[in-house]
Amino acid sequence: MRALDKSSAEISEYQVRKAGIIIKKDDPIASSYARKLQIWLSERKVRTSLDQISSDLDILIILGGDGTLLHCAETAARYSIPVIGINLGNLGFLTELSETECAPALEEILAGTVSMENRQMLKARLIQSGSQTEFRNALNDVVINKNTLDRLLYLSTKADDDYITTYKADGLIFSTPTGSTAYSLSAGGPLVHPGLATILVTPICPFMLSSRPIILPPDRIITSKYIVDKDSDASAKVIIDGQAAWEMYAGDILEVQTAEHPLQLITSKQRDYFTILRNKLKWGSND
Repeated sequence: MRALDKSSAEISEYQVRKAGIIIKKDDPIASSYARKLQIWLSERKVRTSLDQISSDLDILIILGGDGTLLHCAETAARYSIPVIGINLGNLGFLTELSETECAPALEEILAGTVSMENRQMLKARLIQSGSQTEFRNALNDVVINKNTLDRLLYLSTKADDDYITTYKADGLIFSTPTGSTAYSLSAGGPLVHPGLATILVTPICPFMLSSRPIILPPDRIITSKYIVDKDSDASAKVIIDGQAAWEMYAGDILEVQTAEHPLQLITSKQRDYFTILRNKLKWGSND
């Protein structure tokens, strides 16, 4: 494991001329708050766009939960747009600012001071019979999962050309450190600090108790081949940050590696990573 380059930094003299606002779908509270936020930003000479992500944005403000932020992460990372998450309900791992903290945090940002972390992302593609899909990016995880009621999956997995094992399980999770608190954790994976760069591989309900999660270096290319009888019509599904991506069939190979661009996540100065862990995982208070 290694630290992600410039994983956390306070940037001075940061200028915001145009802000994008993304609203949680079908959420009237978020829609109402967005209108107020547009007025607030306009009074401070900041132009805004609603539910659109373009390369000319200086900041992207997410009004919703972690799922809303995950939906925007790939595009925001591609354009190198810093993202700030405002959760209008319960605080998330990514949308860590509350409604009452929004205005003070934005005031600091507009004054030129930003506390920002680079969050590693993954990219994945499916290789089928000599053809391949376009890469899709993930902030949390890329998952191979069996279809309902199907038998266990056999997934022959390598790191570069080094054979790891053939997992016999309900599925396989490839996760970033950011995603270590998501599906991977539920499947028994470890917690990994987001300041590190790694690729976590966590089997889902493995047949053998000896099948354990493994943490790999970020520069390895991970491949997982779906092993099934050629005449079988069985399939598995690939899910990227909670969204269905592809169907896998006999002989198909999923390739996962670190993406070129991390997500620039603006973080709260009011709480650190361990405070969020304690709150979300219901750990004990300080002694």
